[in-house]
Amino acid sequence: MLDDEKPYQLLHDELAADDPWRLDSNPFERERHRQMLRLAVAQETIENGLEVGCAAGAFTEMLAPHCQKLTVVDVVPHALDRTRHRLKDPPNISWITCDILRFSTREVFDLIVVAEVLYYLNSVSDMRAAVRNLAKMLAPSGHLIFGSAGDANCRRWGHVAGAETVMTILDQELVQVDRLRCVGRSNNEDCLLTRYRHPVSR
Repeated sequence: MLDDEKPYQLLHDELAADDPWRLDSNPFERERHRQMLRLAVAQETIENGLEVGCAAGAFTEMLAPHCQKLTVVDVVPHALDRTRHRLKDPPNISWITCDILRFSTREVFDLIVVAEVLYYLNSVSDMRAAVRNLAKMLAPSGHLIFGSAGDANCRRWGHVAGAETVMTILDQELVQVDRLRCVGRSNNEDCLLTRYRHPVSR
């Protein structure tokens, strides 16, 4: 297996569970999603949203009713299949199987959500490329919601980096307007959530 395929194989394996990452059953994950949604709807109207990485659809199900149009991108086809089935394939959602480093569109989005995704990339340079790619897709009035476990936990799990590293990169491209931390009972339950705006918006 090639090195750049290993993170995706890990995602395939984790998605095979009935409740992957306990996104539906864990109170910490439910609170994390509640806070993500609060940040996402802070701008009220979401005409065109983008969610990067849908897992099994727990957050997509919360976000979709607030979006006139939502594009969901995931590198794992099974994640999209599970989410489509869960949401009964609503007409306002487009589904795209793609690596975030290769995803390209002429569309711009007034909301981008990328949570618990970027630490699966193989290097900080890949994280930087992904952030720049997403920043180009953000509408001038748009917001980006980022969420991730911190650097320490991500490195303990075998990833290159986590929230603090990616936030440093995001701060070079966008303007941070909100930040909060969700903490659960175990050492693994610790997530930084941030909301960014386009640098030209006020």
